Amino acid sequence: MRPKEEVRGPLGIIAGKGPLPCVVADAALARGLSLHIVGIRGEASDQIERFPHTWIKWGEVNKLFGALESNGCRDLVIIGGVSRPDLSNLKFDLGAIKNLPFILSLGKGGDDSVLSRIVGYLERKGYRVHGAEDVAPELLAGLGVLGQKTPSAEDRADIDLGFQVVSALGHLDIGQAAVVAKGRVLAVEAAEGTDAMLARCVELRQSGRVHQQGRSGVLVKAPKPGQEERVDLPTIGTETVIRAAAAGLAGIAVAAGRVLVAERAATIEAANRHGLFLVGETLAKEANP
Repeated sequence: MRPKEEVRGPLGIIAGKGPLPCVVADAALARGLSLHIVGIRGEASDQIERFPHTWIKWGEVNKLFGALESNGCRDLVIIGGVSRPDLSNLKFDLGAIKNLPFILSLGKGGDDSVLSRIVGYLERKGYRVHGAEDVAPELLAGLGVLGQKTPSAEDRADIDLGFQVVSALGHLDIGQAAVVAKGRVLAVEAAEGTDAMLARCVELRQSGRVHQQGRSGVLVKAPKPGQEERVDLPTIGTETVIRAAAAGLAGIAVAAGRVLVAERAATIEAANRHGLFLVGETLAKEANP
């Protein structure tokens, strides 16, 4: 697990999709940190506009660094999902053109490889890149049962296998999640993301290729072995719970202290309402396959 790093502020938040950029911003303000959000158009929510902010388009590198510099932001958090852009259709500003070889390199490799290169690029420019949990540690999933329901012995066996699968995937920089039911791997996450993977599980049930009475199976999420954990930590939220329930799963297991829970109270309440367990587990020591 990555050690917590001190955030000095002013804090720059580079915002993608979902509620987490605003959650981190609220936590920063509660700590007395000044901040400025740089929102990516087409990705970040309009909710960022209740904070000091600048909107940028993909390819506007000069505008990104200009916003950070003019607001004194040397500490950064990169948070929220993004869709990898089609670089061939982007309009680059002068800042992007000056860094064109690096920009074009981002079209190749797995997500963790790309994000690690972005972090290194920012650090070489003198920025300190932090994880969201450095600002809002309460976002991390705790250890143990987080809701009302407890996994059964069969669920525990599926959880153990699920973490093994995610570790094997992660060594190849493929994904951060898998679905296992009764010792059978139903789905693994790749570039499509967790929501689309769960939608495939719904289709499997509807097609009759998976037979069950009542709920069974577990969604498992964990970081990839050796992952750059300051960006792209696995995240679950209310939508994850709703989709897991629609897929007929019995619950969700995540790596304790290494997965973010968006809207924690609402997510736990959703798990209770749908009759799913939600549990944080300690990962076995990572080893090379």
